[in-house]
Amino acid sequence: MEPRPGYKLTEVGTIPDDWSVTTVGAEFSVQLGKMLDSEKNVGVPKPYLGNRAVQWGRIDLDAIGVVKMAPSDLHRFRLRDGDLLVCEGGESGRAAIWNQPIQECYYQKALHRLRPTRGYNVSLMLNMLELWVSTGFLLNFVTQTSIAHLPKDKFETVPLPLPPTQVEHAAIANVLSDASSLIESLEQLVSKKRHLKQGAMQELLTGKKRLAGFTKPTGGCRESNAGRIPKDWAVAELGNCLSEPPTYGINAPAVQYQDTLPTYIRITDVTDDGRFSPEKLVSVEDARSSAYFLEDGDLVFARTGASVGKSYRYMPKDGRLVFAGFLIRVRPNPACLNPSFLAAFVTTASYRSWVRLMSMRSGQPGINGNEYAALPIPVPPIDEQAAIAAVLSDMDAEIAALETKLAKARQIKQGMMQNLLTGRIRLV
Repeated sequence: MEPRPGYKLTEVGTIPDDWSVTTVGAEFSVQLGKMLDSEKNVGVPKPYLGNRAVQWGRIDLDAIGVVKMAPSDLHRFRLRDGDLLVCEGGESGRAAIWNQPIQECYYQKALHRLRPTRGYNVSLMLNMLELWVSTGFLLNFVTQTSIAHLPKDKFETVPLPLPPTQVEHAAIANVLSDASSLIESLEQLVSKKRHLKQGAMQELLTGKKRLAGFTKPTGGCRESNAGRIPKDWAVAELGNCLSEPPTYGINAPAVQYQDTLPTYIRITDVTDDGRFSPEKLVSVEDARSSAYFLEDGDLVFARTGASVGKSYRYMPKDGRLVFAGFLIRVRPNPACLNPSFLAAFVTTASYRSWVRLMSMRSGQPGINGNEYAALPIPVPPIDEQAAIAAVLSDMDAEIAALETKLAKARQIKQGMMQNLLTGRIRLV
């Protein structure tokens, strides 16, 4: 297909006629960092950055380490304000700009340090790397050995589109930087809301904080096998709060997803934060499936393996689900146990401690149905359970709305990168 007027076809795709193609090595001095070797390294201990410290667009200062540097290393590996650091291994191409948050720092061999030699905008290069990684383009230059890595000699040959003026460089970089700032602020807000929810759960689910209208005149707390709880709360074993005993899932193979068959939920389809999020939907084809459909209010728990204790509260919006054999279903009796209250409780530290203790086995970790039935849980009055669950549900809804906004912002930025970094759209 012929490019539209004003554009040309190049090794980096279609770009404007007045853009050219260069390479990473032609525009930047590329240097790998200091080799870490505790036996061979000598000199003065200095702070350094490794692969883990370089996240997309930011430096994690908590991941800074210390390495001995010889006098000859101090000039060679010292970072300057504006250096671009690019991961050589791990997520090859992940990058961040060193804006000198501390006065003196160095970097290790797992990182490439890029310094412009002919004025290429460093922020623009950072966005180029993000686009290349997201589209898979950079994989063409990654060496796929036992550990995938981006060698210096190959990195330097990566073709790089070159807008004609520094003004256009800066304009593109500034627009994408604004988009990145919005994404970062939303990420921070989501993280803050999650921490607030964790704090609220710790207080509300233990009775350390009571909602308005539920504090009793007698007051006070007591110790129990479910932890410290208010005196007017009961403690019960989970099995005594269910409408039927815990039930093991169906042992049947997964088949290719078909909308005419039930959807299968397995341990691997449940996230650590309790959502049904399969990498790929699968179905189950078995005459017994109808006996294993989840109903509103049901919870399932992983009963074996590294994920033991992981839980999911069934949500009708996830469709009709049949639960698999390594899951245990519990069906709370709504007269004494609110399903949402239980779903919140099984994300707490006290529940995770119980799981660690109960799942100890000589071989594979595991918890059986009888042991789940013996799980001690705090039981406030049912109306207080509902009120607590409602508060936490409102917080979940707020977090979900922010996550939707964040996903949209990321999608918009991806489209902006594809248009601006190829010159498909030019800025005035």
